[in-house]
Amino acid sequence: MEPTTGLILRRITQTDLSVSAHKLATVILDAIAWKEGYNGLPRGTAAFTLADLASKMGISRQYLTELLSELEASELELRRDKPNGKFAPWLFRFTAFDTEDGDQDVASGTGDTSLSRERNNKTIFSGQITISEVSNVFQTCWAELNKAAKRALPCWNVDTQVIWDRFLAFNRARGNDRVPAGYLLGFMRRWRTSPGSESRPTEAPTPQQAADPRERVLLAQIKAAPSGNRQFHASDLCRLIGQAAYDARVVDVIRQFGCPRFTATLAVHGKAVIAGEITR
Repeated sequence: MEPTTGLILRRITQTDLSVSAHKLATVILDAIAWKEGYNGLPRGTAAFTLADLASKMGISRQYLTELLSELEASELELRRDKPNGKFAPWLFRFTAFDTEDGDQDVASGTGDTSLSRERNNKTIFSGQITISEVSNVFQTCWAELNKAAKRALPCWNVDTQVIWDRFLAFNRARGNDRVPAGYLLGFMRRWRTSPGSESRPTEAPTPQQAADPRERVLLAQIKAAPSGNRQFHASDLCRLIGQAAYDARVVDVIRQFGCPRFTATLAVHGKAVIAGEITR
């Protein structure tokens, strides 16, 4: 049988939960849509941002996370996801009732199904929208539908008038005089934080110049001796050839390649490793 408010509420009270988890479950239950499309939500789901839910509960986000985990692990099997993108609210659903059958002891009576049967709970986008309509959305029939549908969409926190203005501008730019009302819902579902911003064209990568032969030689010498061992290399080489000869080699590399002293030092170490004078 179809789950109802009474059925879920009785299951909540019968489930072994903390007092706060019971309260959280009832807050979520109170916002559940019982008809497909009600407030723009799939049937049996409720939409909240975590900040809004924590505010309604009067608790911290950290404690809210603990309570949500408790409900997820309970017999109610609360599940949440974000099918409408990261800017949209979370959708909550008690999945334990997805497979309920008609023999449950806690099944609601026939008088408890009004919320799931009334057709006037559904948010329906039908008809045509005239793009040249008045710019004030609250003077049209679309304001309430807009406010109801956006609750579970990425534009949940955007002013209804702002959505309407951008929807009209979007269609005027494309030369549309009249569009199906469903276009408004689709526009809201594809909302972006900065819908007017255009993506910048990707700049063509600057082609890298072929490495100079001398540069390749220098890099090969540096690579031969790990820079992390440079102090040991310097000590070993100075002990082998003397400090003066060591300094002379460094100066010679600087003159040959025009590189900084540190780079020249690493090259001297690498050249000595290649020659077998010192070890890596």
